[in-house]
Amino acid sequence: MIRVLNIIDTMGSGGVERRRLSLAKLLDKSKFELKIICTNAVGSFPDEFKKHDVEIIEIGDLKSFLDIRQHRKVIKIINDFKPHIIHGAVFEGVTMAAINGFYKRVPIIILEETSDPQNRTWRGNLLMKLLCIPANKVIGVSPAATNYLKNKIKVSQDKVVLINNGVVVPNIVSDETKERITQEHKLLKDEVVIGSVGRMNSDAHKRFSDLINAFSILATKNKKIKLVLVGDGPEKSNYEDLVIKLGIQSQVVFAGYQNEIEAYYAVFDIFCLVSAYEAFGLVLAEAMLHKLPVVATNVGGMQYIIDDNETGFLVDKFDIEAIRKKLNILCLDADLRQQFGDKGYVKAMKNYTEDRYVKDVADLYTELILNKQLRNN
Repeated sequence: MIRVLNIIDTMGSGGVERRRLSLAKLLDKSKFELKIICTNAVGSFPDEFKKHDVEIIEIGDLKSFLDIRQHRKVIKIINDFKPHIIHGAVFEGVTMAAINGFYKRVPIIILEETSDPQNRTWRGNLLMKLLCIPANKVIGVSPAATNYLKNKIKVSQDKVVLINNGVVVPNIVSDETKERITQEHKLLKDEVVIGSVGRMNSDAHKRFSDLINAFSILATKNKKIKLVLVGDGPEKSNYEDLVIKLGIQSQVVFAGYQNEIEAYYAVFDIFCLVSAYEAFGLVLAEAMLHKLPVVATNVGGMQYIIDDNETGFLVDKFDIEAIRKKLNILCLDADLRQQFGDKGYVKAMKNYTEDRYVKDVADLYTELILNKQLRNN
């Protein structure tokens, strides 16, 4: 039995947590025992782990890089669990996995770059480089992340491994559910629905303001389109104010946070994500698995997920006119929407499912353990 200790930041409902849930669901329990340390567990999402008999251990916030109190908590867990592998993701997880894995001589240390660190300071880059020194492998969740590791902070080439994120293959959404969503949000049969999904925490990240501004230009000439934004956060009120200012309230829907996200993808005709930075872009893979054409910014991992003019359109970040232009092309051409959607589905099924993700991680775990055993014999 290979014991694996994962360490992350807050256990909520983000991409990192969802990938750990994939591991909890699909790792072979006859071969792997999984525990997860997090700084905090919030909402209902942690309950999902309990269904799969995976223990979540909260230790509280990591106040600083050298937060001795928190490191001692991790050391105690390591002493009790005796993991063969320690696997850290996000700054807090990477820090605690690297320092305590090295200190306690955990056989295998794996770190994971889950962000698009284009704005990381030189101190942050230096710290990440130092933390990677004791690691056996450093995972990048997209080619953009592996390029950062190899070329920006010069992590040894043989340490870096690409494991693309993966998402759950959606269930078929019933006609009744789709009808309920369309009626709830007053979506008409002859309207083209443009959708986007994401946390509204910072406009500097997701740039929903750019999407709203681009849509407002389209909406002045085309009343048969709707924009549906799924998500919540402190920026939501600012977006609502912007929609009022632009006078497009009748054509924009703020659906808020939704657990039943598959139903919303099912009523979209086009998916759009225009982030300023994005390590991967899980929602793009989700949209492609729903056979949606995509308009996305040419940043981070998204530039590798979307094949321009094949599965959707890529545009430069902050380019409102380019966003408008590409959305307009898709709004006016149903055949092109279907063509892009079909090709995107094939690519996503091959590259971006949670089954593929868990297999890649399990293969890495097994390979590293076997290599360690061979060296020790």
